Amino acid sequence: MNTISKTKVSFVRGSAAAFVLMALLAFSAPSAQAQTRLIVRDSLGLSGIKLTCALLGCDVNGGLGDPQGQLFLVTFPSILNPATSILKLSLQLGIVSVEIDQKVKTQEAYAGPAPSYLSDKTPTSYYGTTVWHGYVAQPANTLIRTSYTQSTYHATGSGVTVAVIDTGVDPTNPVLQNSLVFGYDFTRNANGGSEKADVNTSPDLSSAQTAEVNQRTVAVLDQRTVAVLDGSGYSAFGHGTMTSGIVHLVAPQAKIMPLKAFNADGTGYDSDVLRAIYYAVKNGANVLNMSFDYTAYSPELANAIKYANKNGVVSVASAGNDGQQIAVYPGALPSVIDVASTSNSDIQSVFTNYGAPPVWIAAPGEGVVTTYPWGTYAAGWGTSFSAPLVSGTAALMLGTNGNCTASNVAPGLAHAVSISDPQLGYGRLDTYLAVRSCH
Repeated sequence: MNTISKTKVSFVRGSAAAFVLMALLAFSAPSAQAQTRLIVRDSLGLSGIKLTCALLGCDVNGGLGDPQGQLFLVTFPSILNPATSILKLSLQLGIVSVEIDQKVKTQEAYAGPAPSYLSDKTPTSYYGTTVWHGYVAQPANTLIRTSYTQSTYHATGSGVTVAVIDTGVDPTNPVLQNSLVFGYDFTRNANGGSEKADVNTSPDLSSAQTAEVNQRTVAVLDQRTVAVLDGSGYSAFGHGTMTSGIVHLVAPQAKIMPLKAFNADGTGYDSDVLRAIYYAVKNGANVLNMSFDYTAYSPELANAIKYANKNGVVSVASAGNDGQQIAVYPGALPSVIDVASTSNSDIQSVFTNYGAPPVWIAAPGEGVVTTYPWGTYAAGWGTSFSAPLVSGTAALMLGTNGNCTASNVAPGLAHAVSISDPQLGYGRLDTYLAVRSCH
């Protein structure tokens, strides 16, 4: 199971609360009560793995969408030790590789108080929708020169699709709804990708006040509105709508493909992430936004990213929120643009990972205002919110008014603003410099 980069978030009226989403992927063996979930590559395909499982007593839970039709999710009964299950499978004819379907656990990251611009609700026209002024005029957006880039190069992301692999999206959000293309919910094996499927009702936002809550009482929008989202089961609810809103802020005419691979508590499985990547490539995505991370290397994740890269898809991932010089995945994989976080003063965020291997670029990740379910807004802290600023910039570079190909995006993003910390790759994102590199 993986989790989204756990990130703390503050809200006002249609915004109250705080949560942190950060994906710390660490291997953990299944509990005694749980089945052993394995990702298996079988050169003999579906017929081969079915025969193998008939012999060994495992179940084939379906293919994972790879183009060869060789990758499957297989489960063994809980009575078998995971190591025994892996060994039994590895010895069978046709089996190429076996790995644990990784599990991820979330940790909190630093968060500051709700920023003043989160309260700036002045209606503002923005590419066919009405948004809060604080969303467009916030420091992070101004710092990376989004508006200047859009007007100078008429770059809006038109003709580009960004696949957001996350907790889903609110399909009724008035800012995002016209930008969405058909998605999928891999947690339920259902069409759509709505994260609102994780809740049974909507909160009353009419009197919500700015508030912060801990991760076990995430998104209690008002103390009088008891707990539509109270409890650890909702600690990541809204994360996908937030990351999508940041992509839209930078590239307002790009299409967003919501791919729900994570639950409302921020957890998901490696197998669902793999399915999401292959689905995105098959269905025409040009950019992958991956605001999550694994701490353990997954060979099949590496294979999926290689496949995306081979097919001209740009992969962007968050560096993680451990505040350490460590490698996490997919950010540390070759050809992935790994994004760290900076403050609105171009200082390295205390929570951001850095340096191992060197991140490619940094982007603002503190107090970033973005869309939230039920037509409201939130401010978030974490590399989860730095990555979509870069994904949106990639969409500007690839868009109808740009001259970049996928192979030009990473070098173009390297035209960044130099900052004092050499551990943050090429520096802080500047959309103008990146898009200019394509002209």
